[in-house]
Amino acid sequence: MSEIDILSFGETMAMFVADHNGDLARVDHFHKRIAGADSNVAIGLSRLGFKVAWLSRVGADSFGRFVVDTLKNEGLDCSHVAIDPVHPTGFQLKSRTDDGDDPRVEYFRRGSAASHLSPQSIIPELLKARHLHATGIPPALSDTARQMSFELMTRMREAGRSVSFDPNLRPSLWASTQQMITEINRLAALAHWVLPGLSEGRLLTGFEDPADIAAFYLDQGAEAVAIKLGPHGAYYRTQLDEGFVAGVPVETVVDTVGAGDGFAVGMISALLENHSFADAVQRANWIGSRAVQSRGDMEGLPTRAEMAVEFDAAIREQARSHKGNTVPVGAGLLAKRPAPSLEI
Repeated sequence: MSEIDILSFGETMAMFVADHNGDLARVDHFHKRIAGADSNVAIGLSRLGFKVAWLSRVGADSFGRFVVDTLKNEGLDCSHVAIDPVHPTGFQLKSRTDDGDDPRVEYFRRGSAASHLSPQSIIPELLKARHLHATGIPPALSDTARQMSFELMTRMREAGRSVSFDPNLRPSLWASTQQMITEINRLAALAHWVLPGLSEGRLLTGFEDPADIAAFYLDQGAEAVAIKLGPHGAYYRTQLDEGFVAGVPVETVVDTVGAGDGFAVGMISALLENHSFADAVQRANWIGSRAVQSRGDMEGLPTRAEMAVEFDAAIREQARSHKGNTVPVGAGLLAKRPAPSLEI
């Protein structure tokens, strides 16, 4: 096994989360955390015991120091995070909701240090990783970050490494919807495992049915596709098999952000441990359901010890008849219409 199990890359921002409900303009108190879909997945995999290398850039500022310190405390190898002396670390504001709705997020990331990632950021040592996880966010940040995404995915696949890809669409970062669709599908064609939400898959492929969406990516070269269906769970399809895995019921949805990242953590970790695709989807649904029960983007992602204790119990409970006020929640909440967000 290589020294690095998993390579992940992208932008981690400082995040200020409102302490109480209401319009962000009227919130007086926030608390500071980190945010970033790519680093959420990296953190989740590190908590499960994988050696994860993080490739990124931050500004030479207090936000950048906070981001790197937090990622290091989560066990990530941050030796390949560059400190940019010119461009700042991005940040975001996030509203608080207590009714299970998606929070409002306002981004301040244009021209950030991470948007200046480029193919020059890639060094041979990183390509020794066993697996690469990529999303559609870095290629939306800038032309150079997009070039880096293509080169990393191409070189890792050519080297015989496994590659996973979550579209994680950010329409406001692209010049046009058509450019987004074209570039994201080009990237997906470089991945072994493609993990879209249902609404994403419909937009990207033009197909409505999950089976047709999955077939589109299988025809492009993917080995397997898992489509997140929100509260209903997930549909998966490979060249030899297909199926539906029900969502894991939870009583209260606290924060929907990061659920899809939890799904990716479950898929990648299980597949790297040689579980079947169906079993991987089951783990993915469970981690996603756990994520929505915690306030914060990655706070609900389990450790290996927590998963060992809770996962089997959750699956046994799921096998029983659920009645009362429980709400079945899978990990793929991207199928919901997102709350408005503002990119600056």
